[in-house]
This record gives sequence, C-alpha cells and structure tokens, in this order.
Amino acid sequence: MASILGTSSTAILASRSLSSTGSKPSIPFLTLTPGQSNGRKFYGGIGIHGKRGRSQFRVAVTNVATDINSVEQAQKLAAKESQRPVYPFAAIVGQDEMKLCLLLNVIDPKIGGVMIMGDRGTGKSTTVRSLVDLLPEIEVVAGDPYNSDPEDPECMGIEVRESTIKGEKLSVVTAKINMVDLPLGATEDRVCGTIDIEKALTEGIKAFEPGLLAKANRGILYVDEVNLLDDHLVDVLLDSAASGWNTVEREGISISHPARFILIGSGNPEEGELRPQLLDRFGMHAQVGTVRDAELRVQIVEERARFDRNPKEFRGSYMAEQEKLQQQISSARSSLSSVEIDRDLKVKISKVCSELNVDGLRGDIVTNRASKALAALKGRDTVTPEDIATVIPNCLRHRLRKDPLESIDSGLLVIEKFYEVFS
Repeated sequence: MASILGTSSTAILASRSLSSTGSKPSIPFLTLTPGQSNGRKFYGGIGIHGKRGRSQFRVAVTNVATDINSVEQAQKLAAKESQRPVYPFAAIVGQDEMKLCLLLNVIDPKIGGVMIMGDRGTGKSTTVRSLVDLLPEIEVVAGDPYNSDPEDPECMGIEVRESTIKGEKLSVVTAKINMVDLPLGATEDRVCGTIDIEKALTEGIKAFEPGLLAKANRGILYVDEVNLLDDHLVDVLLDSAASGWNTVEREGISISHPARFILIGSGNPEEGELRPQLLDRFGMHAQVGTVRDAELRVQIVEERARFDRNPKEFRGSYMAEQEKLQQQISSARSSLSSVEIDRDLKVKISKVCSELNVDGLRGDIVTNRASKALAALKGRDTVTPEDIATVIPNCLRHRLRKDPLESIDSGLLVIEKFYEVFS
C-alpha cells in the first residue's frame, strides 16, 4: 500500500526546533516519507502518497442486524462472495491525503466526516466505497431497523429504549458498520422515511417505513457529487447532522429516531460550490488532484485492468494487506481513549484557530480529535506537533472566510500560521 503518513510538513518540522518524542514506530503500510503526493504538494503535512423485523409502528424493514448462527454465517459468507466486487483500499495508488482523512474518521467517528473535492476521474468514489472492507464490527440490537446500540441510549430506537426501561433482555449481535449511498435523485420520503402504503391499504393501519437515515445510523452516509444535491435534501442532512436525530411528520404520524452517521461527500469544485452551512458540518476537508507522474499513471491503469479482468483474483492478492490494515484500525480504535494531548498543544491549536478568524469552535474540537486519532493510528499514546501539523490544514481549510482577492491556497495559509504559533 502507498505511504499514507508524512509529507512536506514532516520534513519542515524536522528542520525546526519542535520537540519530538523519540523515533517513530514502524507501522505496516503506513510509512513516513516526506515529499509530494500525486504531483501536488500538500502543505498540511498530509501526503497520503436482514431478517425482517417490526417496530412498535409495525414496520417491515430489512435491517443489517440479523440473528446470526452458524448456518446464517455460512449464508452470509456466500452472499458476500456473490456481491459486486469492491476495489481493495490497499490497492489505491496515491491520493494519500484522502485516504488518511477516511481512516481517521473510521477510527474516531466523532471527527464528523470528510468532504473530498478534486478533479473528475481521480478515484474519489472508488476510494470511499473501498472503505467498506475495512469497516470494523459493532454490537447492534438484533432485528432493530435503526442499528441501535445496546449500551448507549442516545443511539437507541424508541422500541429498544422502551424495552431497556422495562428491563427486558435485548438480543445483541455483531454487524459491520453500514455504508449507505445517498443518490442525488432520492426523494425526501426515501431519505427520511415514509408511510408504509402496503400496510395502509391491506391492514388499514398507519405504519412508518424507515428511510436511508435510519439505515445509516451508527454508520456512514456517502453522498457522491454532494455539491449537486437538492437544497431540500441538504436541509434534511443539516438538521440530522446537527441533532443526531431524524424527526418525521407524515399523515398524522410523528416519529423521531437516532441518525448519527459519518457524513462523507465528494465532488468537483468546477461543478459548483457547497453551501457554507453544509460545508461546516464536515469535520475534515481533503483535496485530491490528478496524478502527473507518467510511471504512476501507468501503474494505476495496469492495476485497474487487472481488477477488471479478474476481480476475485485481484482482491485475493491484496488480502494480506487488507487484513493488516483492518487490524491496525481495530487497534487504533481500542487505544484511542488512552491517547493524551498536552494542554500546551491544545492552547496553541486554539490560538491558530483564533488568529485565522475561524468561526465557532468546531475547528478546535475537530483538530484535537483528528490529531489524537492519528497518534493512535501510529501506535502512540501521546500527540506530537507533527501529528497536529499533519491534520490541521484538513480540519481548518474549509472553515476560513473566503477572500476573493486571495490567491494563496487556504491549506497553505493554515500551515504557515501553524509554524508561526508552534515555532
């Protein structure tokens, strides 16, 4: 797998008098290599070179949480083999900045997602969808349409919460984190949920049918070409992202359900700008560019041809790398809570945000979270200035106020202010 950590900021930091905590551990598939990525220099330090169930509304839905026994495990494996093959994440060549942002959000979903902007044909959608194989498993309540967390009331559906209050024992299973694609042409009813017309006609009852936001709870919601999304759907996403809940008012039915998801969007800036309110909801912002190196372009073309010729064999050749990356993500998620960041570093992060006139405090919070996730990914329990230099441009560049007369890249503005404050 291409190197994911380390960039020009690492090299610059090495030449400055910033303190470091000794030598960096060697991490499989994540090596530190200063320089450029994909023909573009990243100043921010990033050169990432079911079973049907019923709720109290008597809703029939297909859910990721299913009763799993040995027979169903075999059926699940067979179904997986028959699904459309996904390009392996470890086989993605270049685009290291985008890959790192995605990995950090998987490690700590509270970072708040990532907005990926760049040229067409640079592998944005392919990279995001390849993340499916790396997603870890979580505990969910069996048969629940909202993938309810058996331990956290904030991530429980109404029926599960009532059962918990009554002291009833919940049937818990493990399932992979769900990734839901939100099509541009989706209707608001399909996204939020709607009345089950079939039950209304056949049984004469009002039943609620959960939508994509219910399916994405505790998972990932991916919107390709997010800058082309209709305004009414943007409003729905803003409301759910702000509160973590989706409230539906339909034909005399009022229902709220948890909708906590990692929001990932991709798009081409030439096709239109994103509304500032929605852009601010993305924790991180990644920029991708077309690969300029001829040798690297040939490598990408050859790898893609191999995948198209025999997807199963191609995926098998990257299985070992995929498994090691899965283990690394799992280890980072487990150790994340033990990672510490010095108060002095927190103060400097906030000083950078303040001097850049970043509105609100989301920039401070996301930078702290992302730097801790990066330290966990590197196998350390302490955040260093290098970690902050790597993630801070991605956390702040989309939060700066736009100056039409400013020609310098916003990510470069962030890293320059970083060096000014941290030196």
